[in-house]
Amino acid sequence: MDIKNISDLLRNSIGSSKIKTSEEFLLSYSYDATGIKKNPDIVAFPENESDISNILKIASKFKIPVTPRGGGVGYSGGSVPVQGGIVMAFSKMNRILKFDEKNLLIEAEPGVITGRIIDICESRGLFYPPDPASLKNSTIGGNVSENAGGPRCFKYGVTSDYVMAVEGFLMNGEKVKFGSYSIKDVSGYDIKKLIVGSEGTLIVISKIVLKVIPKPESRILIRVEFNSLKAGADFIMKIIRFNLSPSVLEFIDKTSLDAVNKYLRTENERDTKSIVILELDGSSGDVNNKLKSLKRLALESGVNDIKIADNTAEMEELWSIRRNLSPAISNLKPKKINEDIAVPIGKVSDTIEYISGLADEYDMCIVMFGHLGDGNIHTNIMIDPADKRELENSKIILDKIFKYVVSVKGTISGEHGIGLSKKEYLGYQYSKTEIDIFRKIKSVFDPDNLLNPGKIF
Repeated sequence: MDIKNISDLLRNSIGSSKIKTSEEFLLSYSYDATGIKKNPDIVAFPENESDISNILKIASKFKIPVTPRGGGVGYSGGSVPVQGGIVMAFSKMNRILKFDEKNLLIEAEPGVITGRIIDICESRGLFYPPDPASLKNSTIGGNVSENAGGPRCFKYGVTSDYVMAVEGFLMNGEKVKFGSYSIKDVSGYDIKKLIVGSEGTLIVISKIVLKVIPKPESRILIRVEFNSLKAGADFIMKIIRFNLSPSVLEFIDKTSLDAVNKYLRTENERDTKSIVILELDGSSGDVNNKLKSLKRLALESGVNDIKIADNTAEMEELWSIRRNLSPAISNLKPKKINEDIAVPIGKVSDTIEYISGLADEYDMCIVMFGHLGDGNIHTNIMIDPADKRELENSKIILDKIFKYVVSVKGTISGEHGIGLSKKEYLGYQYSKTEIDIFRKIKSVFDPDNLLNPGKIF
């Protein structure tokens, strides 16, 4: 059956207004932040669970691939419909179904913007910690599919630590539920944990149950500046070993600083070569005691400067460098190859030095920043695709980085997922037997390989 007939079936099943086939819609849902593009044949906008089930039943019957899509801001190509078919876009399923303050739970549809959940919690004196950089644009469904992290994951953990239960549909349209509303649950296999981070390849999520926690009483932000890359990385290790437990522990290198200074038209007066941004939270007394210890460690580490903010306006000023990183470094070169490697925390300093050495060896621009408290180093190789030398060197450097990361028992992806962009490197981290197990798990949920096909493997 041709696509026109399929689209007619879908319109009759869930309503004409929810099915789009015009060129502008197909183009708009053909890509994510990687820049990889492939037009779908149909874009479907389900409004409820019945719509999801009906779309999947039709797609399954006629063997049409289906690609779930949230905000489309991922860095791995996970929402790109590489085999065409149907993109299932969740912008209409954007309701918070329940806010249970008594049990500290939220029920949300997959299309809810993550930042909205954070804001609603804050307004009620509660706290949803996962805060990916894309929180103003990414959806909670996308965050669950990629197991998103963020600056606060050093202390509070990642998305999977807050997902209590998921509901959704198999490719054949049958509904499934995994997890529970209880804090403790060891009944059967923990399939919920498998769904979180599965990149939309196992089920189509229709509802997510999240736990939230009480909002910390006090919070301050500190920016510490150093005159060397290594001093900043070593300072982070001291913070960890001293058990100060900051909620945020971010690192920014000199190339990033130079780019942001140029972007914001400011100057680096003290020749700062790295910055560490920390957030301390908890009771007022605990925060003050930790701040005293932090100041002492900073002085012992040869700090260039230290700035402290304890109100919203001052915090926003200190965050300005971090928040402007993405647009700033995008001005360095036409293309950014954004990788999210993670290594054991004891290997962070060595890994930064290794990657810096590769930048010097190949005369390439490599920008590093990230959540170094949990070993997550965002490594951005900046290139001009028209420059054959840079294009070839970027491939060599990527290969070397991934091999090095695996050699120190790290991972090729700490947050963004494998998707399309890293699947050729999955064999560096896993054996053929292990990847075959992944494939078999996929086939249990989706025997015809129609749900987000072409990803991970």
